[in-house]
Amino acid sequence: MKIITILVAAAAVFAFVPSALAQDDSSVEIHNTSVVESGTYTVTAKKVDPEEKEIYVTMEDGKTLELYFSDATKLTRAGQVVSFDTLKNGQKLEVQLEKDGSRLKPLAVAILD
Repeated sequence: MKIITILVAAAAVFAFVPSALAQDDSSVEIHNTSVVESGTYTVTAKKVDPEEKEIYVTMEDGKTLELYFSDATKLTRAGQVVSFDTLKNGQKLEVQLEKDGSRLKPLAVAILD
């Protein structure tokens, strides 16, 4: 009886693990982000969250920035305006940011690759 109980418990654990690992982490928030001065920076898209219209980017010095897009944010690729869903993790970006207190407003984002 003990063996059957152990086997049932193990099967339940193994059935749960793959579904937990397969979850989409696009809405998981990244903590410990930085704030930089207003300016233009070359960064890499670390995480794109289409639901929040938000991206996390990594700077060359390793800092992570959190950027919320607004209707005023201009997103381009090869000089053409593109939609937010064009953004993908790992893309090189040039971002023009405005510091507003402890938040960064992306004014313009250009996809470089």
